[in-house]
Amino acid sequence: MSRFSRMETLASMLEMGLIPLFHNSHSEISKKIVKSCVEGGSMVIEFTNRGDLSWRVFCDLIEYVDTEGIDVILGAGSVIEAQTAAIYINCGANFIVGPNLNPEVAIVCNRRKVPYIPGCGTVTEISQAEELGVEIVKIFPAGQIGGPAFVKAVLGPMPWTRFMPTGGIEPTEESIGAWVKAGAACLGMGSKLIKKDLVEKKDWPELAMSVAKCIDLVKKARQVSESI
Repeated sequence: MSRFSRMETLASMLEMGLIPLFHNSHSEISKKIVKSCVEGGSMVIEFTNRGDLSWRVFCDLIEYVDTEGIDVILGAGSVIEAQTAAIYINCGANFIVGPNLNPEVAIVCNRRKVPYIPGCGTVTEISQAEELGVEIVKIFPAGQIGGPAFVKAVLGPMPWTRFMPTGGIEPTEESIGAWVKAGAACLGMGSKLIKKDLVEKKDWPELAMSVAKCIDLVKKARQVSESI
C-alpha cells in the first residue's frame, strides 16, 4: 500500500519541481542513490523498471526508507502495462510513470488512488490523459518533440495542463530556466543528473550536491518567471 496519498504525492511533485529518476539492478547501490538524492533535498524519486526483477529492488527500497524513517516519496517509472503497474503498487509505489499513455494503467492507478504520469507526445494524447484523470502529464521524449517551445505552445489553448518534461533536460541554469519559463510544472531528470561515473565511483556527496544544485536552479527559475 502506498505510504503517501495521491494528493500528498502530487503536491510534493509540484512543490519540488524536480524528480530525479534512475535504475540500478543492485539494491545496496540503489539505497545509496536514494539517500544521496534525499540529502540533496529531493522529496520525490522515481525508480525505473528497466531490468529483470527490478520490482524486487524497488521493494527493497520501500522497505529501506520505511525502516530508516526516510521521508521520501518513491514511485516507479518505465511502466507500460497494467500488470506491471499493479506489481509496483503492491510493492508500495506512491506513483506510476510511463513512457506511453495506457488507459488500462490509468484504471489500475485510479482504483488504488495512485497518481499516474503517462508519457505523451501530442495534444491529442495529452487531452486523452486528462480525460482519464491524469493531473501531471509527462512530455517524452521532451527534447525531441519540440522542447520548451512545445510546452509553451500547448499551454496557450490548454492552460490547465501540468507538464513534467523528461528526456534531454540538462542540469544547467540555461536548460532548466528555459523549461520553467515555458511553463513546466516539474522536471524529470535521469542520467544527466544521476551520472554513471558518480555512481561507479560511489561519489555520493557529489551526487547529493548535484541534486541540490538542480533544485536550487528550479527555485531560481521560478522566481525569475514569477517576477516577469
